[in-house]
Amino acid sequence: MSNLAEILVSSGVLTEDQRDKAQKAATQSRCTFNEAAIKLGFTKEDDIAVALSKQFGIPYASRENKILKSEKGQALEKVIPENYARENLVLPLFLDENVLAVALSDPDNVLLIDNLKLLSGHEIQAFIATKTQILKAIDEFYVGGSAIENTLNAKKGDDEIEEATTVGDERLNLDQLAVDAAGAQTVSLINAILKQSIQERTSDIHIEKYDERVALRFRIDGILYERSPPPKHLFAAMISRIKILSKLDIAERRLPQDGQFSIKVQNRVIDLRVSICPCVFGEKVVMRILDKGAVDLDINKVGLDPRQRDDIIEAANKPHGLFFMTGPTGSGKTTTLGAILNTIKSPDINIMTIEDPVELKIEGINQVQVRANIGLTFASALRSFLRQDPDVILVGEVRDQETAQTCLRAALTGHLVISTLHTNDALSCVARLIDMGIEPFMLANSLQLAAAQRLVRLLCPLCKKPAKVPAELADQVVREALLETPPDPASVVFYEARGCDKCSRTGYSGRKAIYEVYKLNAAMKEIIYRYGADVGKLKKAGEEAGMWTMRASGFRKVLNGLTTIDEVMSVTVSD
Repeated sequence: MSNLAEILVSSGVLTEDQRDKAQKAATQSRCTFNEAAIKLGFTKEDDIAVALSKQFGIPYASRENKILKSEKGQALEKVIPENYARENLVLPLFLDENVLAVALSDPDNVLLIDNLKLLSGHEIQAFIATKTQILKAIDEFYVGGSAIENTLNAKKGDDEIEEATTVGDERLNLDQLAVDAAGAQTVSLINAILKQSIQERTSDIHIEKYDERVALRFRIDGILYERSPPPKHLFAAMISRIKILSKLDIAERRLPQDGQFSIKVQNRVIDLRVSICPCVFGEKVVMRILDKGAVDLDINKVGLDPRQRDDIIEAANKPHGLFFMTGPTGSGKTTTLGAILNTIKSPDINIMTIEDPVELKIEGINQVQVRANIGLTFASALRSFLRQDPDVILVGEVRDQETAQTCLRAALTGHLVISTLHTNDALSCVARLIDMGIEPFMLANSLQLAAAQRLVRLLCPLCKKPAKVPAELADQVVREALLETPPDPASVVFYEARGCDKCSRTGYSGRKAIYEVYKLNAAMKEIIYRYGADVGKLKKAGEEAGMWTMRASGFRKVLNGLTTIDEVMSVTVSD
């Protein structure tokens, strides 16, 4: 692929120095030039695909240009079976007379094109696409239907019927909406969506409407995948059905609404948290699936390294002080905090929590739900807690100055206060709290521990395969893992995702948290007292005490064969 290297250089995608490094890495790790360039971070899959398109004179297909989508109604799944498509990374696009259009990632594979001719009995017109996008499109074309498509096919109505109302239509027939929502097809369709989402280990269901279509997406292991969309004429009835289940106002379509409901599946009670937001073309629904049976509140199983776990348990057993867990929404903070409380709870400790919402109900802990509409906020509940003789207080999130100051006062008067903040890393919580008006000397006296976390996808243990990693990248992973006795990079076996029936062809199964945990020592408290929010000095003092960053935590899981280098790099920032 020397021509490809030159095309990437001439088009400005790579510099000559990057080209030489990628060629050297490809030779050392016995992989292709483009694989080496991507793994070294010099370029991206779509840049390679565009370059290949130029090199071979083959059209480029992607989700963005709307070419990478199989034509419905042509029985293409019979022309190219699913197993063959997945194994060879090909996707049938459309059939025009005797010509079959196929998307593939390697247009230079003459043997594959000849095999496609024999298999299909048609002439082949090749389109180039990235491996990632082909796999996603295969998921949507072959797997996307199942329970949902079966429901639609079993009870097809008149697809040409348009919605009776639009976003701007004030003449809303509520009686008709209620009747439609209770219709057999609408009920069956919502049930099928819920059933399929639970089978596929979905965390969030997205139902959204655009000008010409309705979209249905499932978030699985942190990634959104499209599924077979419901028909446009059923959209209003589906939204009304979800509102009725969530005890929301079906007449209100101008304001956001939040609700919840529960379903029972295979003797498991599953809670769904519903958020409805008015958009330009119609209301968007997001349903968060809270499967209590799938959450294991064991501190030893959330992903902490032994030293990190010991530091957290030591801080959680302190008689007083502040303990902050940071990270973005959906990073697993609630599960980690639930595991911590589940570890320290006992009959002789009074633990109280104020959360919005209460996602994990834990026996033996007094949990309170925020109700801002009646004045029950984090700050007001926290003030009330102080009259309830608490030992440990968990505040779901510190969002404002009043809550931050109340937490500080509670920590300084003999209570352990555990809470969360939305910051990019653990020690940035110091800067955030000082920005909220907390005095540095008071924070230095009360802050016991600051931690941060992210979630990384775990490789499917049944289909993961050894990966070819450039020597420079292997050295970097071993070096940045900060192990006391680092292994020889040449002896480490790295893995990559492949895909099988068990993991729905994604190559990943489940997620695990990676952490950075900073136990505040005397040197770090002195820095806060003297310099305030100097995160750089705090991090340096923590590293000198043997603590490590989130990327180091992630690379340790890479060295244990649990995840991939790319997955860790995608959720962490290099120092």
